[in-house]
Amino acid sequence: MRVFPWGFWLLCVASAPARGDSGSKARSCAEVRQLYGAKGFSLSGVPQAEISGEHLRICPQGYTCCTSEMEENFANKSRSEFEAMMKEAGRSVQATLTAQHRSFDSYFQDLLNKSEKALYDAFPSMYGELYTQNVKVFKDLYSELRRYYRSSNINLEEALNEFWTRLLERLFKLLNPQYHITDEYLDCMVKHAEQHRPFGEVPRDLKVKATRAFIAARSYAQGFLVGSDVVKKVSQVSVSHECTRAIMKLMYCPHCRGMSSVKPCNNYCLNVVKGCLANQADLSTEWKYLMDSLIGVADRIDGPYNVDTVIGTIHMRIAEAISNLQENKDSITSKVFQGCGNPKISTKGSSSEDKKRRGKVTLEAKSSAPALEMLVLDAKGNLTALKTYWITLPSSLCSKKVMASSASDDKCWNGMTKGSYLPEVMGDGLANQINNPEVEVDITKPDMTIRQQIMQLKIMTNRLGNANIGNDVDFQDTSDDMSGSGSGDSCPDDVCGKRLSKSPSTRQPETHAIPKQSGHGVNGASSRSLPSASLLLFLLVAVIAAQHLWR
Repeated sequence: MRVFPWGFWLLCVASAPARGDSGSKARSCAEVRQLYGAKGFSLSGVPQAEISGEHLRICPQGYTCCTSEMEENFANKSRSEFEAMMKEAGRSVQATLTAQHRSFDSYFQDLLNKSEKALYDAFPSMYGELYTQNVKVFKDLYSELRRYYRSSNINLEEALNEFWTRLLERLFKLLNPQYHITDEYLDCMVKHAEQHRPFGEVPRDLKVKATRAFIAARSYAQGFLVGSDVVKKVSQVSVSHECTRAIMKLMYCPHCRGMSSVKPCNNYCLNVVKGCLANQADLSTEWKYLMDSLIGVADRIDGPYNVDTVIGTIHMRIAEAISNLQENKDSITSKVFQGCGNPKISTKGSSSEDKKRRGKVTLEAKSSAPALEMLVLDAKGNLTALKTYWITLPSSLCSKKVMASSASDDKCWNGMTKGSYLPEVMGDGLANQINNPEVEVDITKPDMTIRQQIMQLKIMTNRLGNANIGNDVDFQDTSDDMSGSGSGDSCPDDVCGKRLSKSPSTRQPETHAIPKQSGHGVNGASSRSLPSASLLLFLLVAVIAAQHLWR
């Protein structure tokens, strides 16, 4: 007689809590239907009220408003939305770095253009035929300087030496038109040029200062482009299957459970995103080194290397050198004759002195130092703000995109229901995700695209480290560095440059010195993959043993 009442009571108890609501009536799925339709999916087959959720593979299997097809569609949608979030965040960083590059590049090119224009405007009246018959020599110099800045494979010191050599040969002939000077005689004169110093100290001084300024400027401009390119490539990395499931559970499962108004718990969101971006977080160390290196070179550009003064006054230094040659013409000619012999007298008439030199015109340098100072200050501010980009990205996405609840909220979506989230928040990077409760991460399999970008950051940081002490890594013997796994901590200061010996006199193909690693990055990743190799060896032994037993 008691069977029916007890059975009826148990049935009521079993069904009531499954709805996550105090009432026994099945809840409407109107909110989920509205969301599902807004995402572009057909409402055909979407429940009007909750159904049993045994079919679910990602969301909790209680009463639900989602079918298997809806769960799959929401999972695909969550993946595309998360990837879009990553790209949007990356575009913001790219825009910042690209803007900094554009500003500096425009400033530097303008500086070079003004110097060249000043030369073309002033030299005809200053030097007459000495200039007009040698215009190409000056144009070629500025052309070579621009090519170097734009990353062409040019040895800058050789280019400057070639300019002074060509200029000396042509001016010596013009200043001594009464002599027949052959190419062989000019070769002899050039060999003694270092000893006679026909242009005074200008070539040597300009070579040191201009080389440092151009190396710093070129590396600085390239650093922004490399940083932007790294962000672009990393932002395009697809999320894993495990990450897709975790993001779906975070963002859409509460809707399936009829809790559309409940925000995800903040720590829950952090664990999901940190698991999904485990590889990206490993960029952080090398990324910070790159930002620090750019800041260091920025200080050099606006400080010891004084780009504004050096580049903006190239035409003035050339004028100084030519004037020195003119003023010491007799002395220099006498020394050349002593070393190379007297050339034959030319049968052609000689030009008058006033055709060679038409009075002095004062050259003035218009300083743009305040503009450079503002440019550097703005860049340093942006670079400092970007240092922590990769490790702050999870919290940024959770707060701004996922709209997670506050950390202390105990009425948030914790992955199963509305309540507190108890697990601790994982650390940053791949190695720290071994016990991530939300995303299954294989820490022995780092993403190769991201590892390649880590190496690009190392290479660029190494170049900036060399530029910081005036060395051009493109023209150094880097065979020792390339043969191994690289060096130190990516030269946050000026360490890298001291390892490499400079050989500017020999033109070499463009190379990059790859710094060695110090327990992080690729070496660290490869060492973590050793257990997999051990497992393979164990399985191989087991197979051989089994084959022996079968015989």
